[in-house]
Amino acid sequence: MEGRAVACHKRAAAELGAWLCFEDEAGQSLRSPKGRTWGRRGRTPVVAVPARSSGRISIAGLVVTKPGHAPRLIYRTRVHRGRKGERKGFTSADYAALFDAAHQQLGGPLVMVWDNLNTHTSAEMKTLIANRPWLTVFQLPAYAPEFNPVEAV
Repeated sequence: MEGRAVACHKRAAAELGAWLCFEDEAGQSLRSPKGRTWGRRGRTPVVAVPARSSGRISIAGLVVTKPGHAPRLIYRTRVHRGRKGERKGFTSADYAALFDAAHQQLGGPLVMVWDNLNTHTSAEMKTLIANRPWLTVFQLPAYAPEFNPVEAV
């Protein structure tokens, strides 16, 4: 039964003639990693590393497919420098801008498949989705990385 529920996004994309989009996001610290090296006995090598954090980078990516077309990767980055009140991850408006850019670049309706991140399920996001008639969204099950091909990107 769960396999059928997960596959309904494929049927919807085919019926709409839409691009099937899988979305995921990831983040990485920009701080230099602590490293070790060899040195002469009694002389510990010193590697200069900035003491303060230099921020974080987040990336949201879409793996986009449609029969008869080459698959594509569309992504956006967001840099967080640690300023007071600055959000680390993507906001609903950032996702809306990503969808608008993908829609313009692909020139057709989109069927989006993504996880249950709190930003994805917020009331603000539901309003942004409702205002885009060319966008259909499906949620993945609670923890299902095996169903999301963009997880490996």
